[in-house]
This record gives sequence, structure tokens and C-alpha cells, in this order.
Amino acid sequence: MALEEYKRKRDFRKTPEPEGKVAPKRAERFFCVQKHLASHLHYDFRLEHNGVLLSWAVPKGPSLDPRTKRLAMHVEDHPVDYGEFEGVIPEGYGAGIVMLWDRGTWTPETDDVDAALKKGDLKFTLNGYKLKGSWVLVRTGGRYAGARGGGDRSWLLIKHRDDWSGDLDITEFAPRSVKSDGDFEDILGEDTPAIWQSHRPAKGGDAGAMLATIIERAARLKSTARTKATRDADVENARAARTKDTKETKDTKGKPARRKTQTPAIAQSKKKK
Repeated sequence: MALEEYKRKRDFRKTPEPEGKVAPKRAERFFCVQKHLASHLHYDFRLEHNGVLLSWAVPKGPSLDPRTKRLAMHVEDHPVDYGEFEGVIPEGYGAGIVMLWDRGTWTPETDDVDAALKKGDLKFTLNGYKLKGSWVLVRTGGRYAGARGGGDRSWLLIKHRDDWSGDLDITEFAPRSVKSDGDFEDILGEDTPAIWQSHRPAKGGDAGAMLATIIERAARLKSTARTKATRDADVENARAARTKDTKETKDTKGKPARRKTQTPAIAQSKKKK
């Protein structure tokens, strides 16, 4: 089955990731890139084909420079529903923070995608928010520095020279989510940082230091949000109290003055005089 490996690696009672199923064929082919901070920071590059998302992990992310060949490790197919996922995987396989960094549609530059994949040379055009134009995925057979696992898993993601290529570092220039416009700390700030304090997927190195900073920022964001919510509630309560006082004052002014009635003792005193 197309998603058997994907499901085997996950406990859906614990992960918020979609369990997914093979999707029916659609007129346009979806693609996405998910920025994933787990044991290390990497970018998951996904192309919809035959009802699933073909997936490659790109450690350094896509490059718009045709001279730069980015290692892309082929991983298990993912369900199409996963392409919209953004959030926190608290534990288990892939534990970390997932950001939807780019999405759009893709068009193969060949009539037979399966044959191109088998050959190890898939040319295609992307139409995303950040990635556009002509690209190619080329299988290396493990003959590339940094490749681990070798065999059919090792590919290169390369940008072809066109109007959309250049020396701009797109991962640095546009680091935020296309779904929420947030960064990792904003995504984590929607959940409970305590989850991460007790189960950190990144233990050390650059990724561990990055995660520690993100947790600290997320905690500050949540604290600021709570403070703002409390302040807004106080302002709203004060406004409601002023409105009530104003209404009662207006009601009092609109009523005729009541004449004071004399007590019997005062009336008797006046008669004696």
C-alpha cells in the first residue's frame, strides 16, 4: 500500500498528523515544502502523484541558484492531507515543529512521471508562493557528500536557469509560514511549551540551541498574549462600568425632583409656634 510505511512509523493516538488515505486524482497537482525542526532543521519537499505526496528531506532547503545542488533524501510517501499540516508533533517519529513554508501546484515536464522517477531524472515546473519555474530531481545513487543511507534514497534538487532563478537565499529572505505568516515560536506558542520542556526532539548541537531559543520565545509570546488578554478584559470591564454609571446618571436627571415630606414631629412643632 502507498501509505503503509507512513502509517507504520506513527502512533495516531499521540500525533496530530493526519492519518490520511490515498486521494483521488485531481486536475492540478499539489506541492508543498514544510520546514521541520526535529532532531535537525530540514525542509520536506513534497510532490503530489498517484494520490499521495512523494517526499524528499532537503537538509539545507531549496536553492534558487542553478549552481547549487541541494541534497534531497527520498523518504516515505505522505497522504495529500499532510500537505496542509502545520503544528507541533509532541513525540514519536518526527517529533518537532512543522511549518508550511511554501505550497502551490506543480507540472511535470515529462509525459511519464513514473518512468522519470524510475530513471532518476524528474524535471518539473513549480508555481508556489516562493518557489517557481523549472526544477529537476536527480538520483545520485549515494555518490554525494552528506548522503546517508545511499542507494535510491539520495537525490539532488536543482533549480534550472530561468526568470525565477538567482543568487537570493530564499530560505533566509522568506523564512515564515505561508499558512499563518508565523515563525516556529508562533506555531509553538499556540501549544503548551511544557510539552517541549519534558520531551525535546533535538538534544544538542545547532538544532538543540535553536529549539531552546524558540521555546523561550514561545513562552514569552504566550505570556505577552495572556497579559494583553487580561489588560483588554480590564479595559472592557472599566468601559462597561462607565457606561452603566452614565446611564444611571441620565436616568436620574430625567426624573422630576421629589418634594420632601415632613415628619409628624416637625409638623406638630410648627403648629405650636
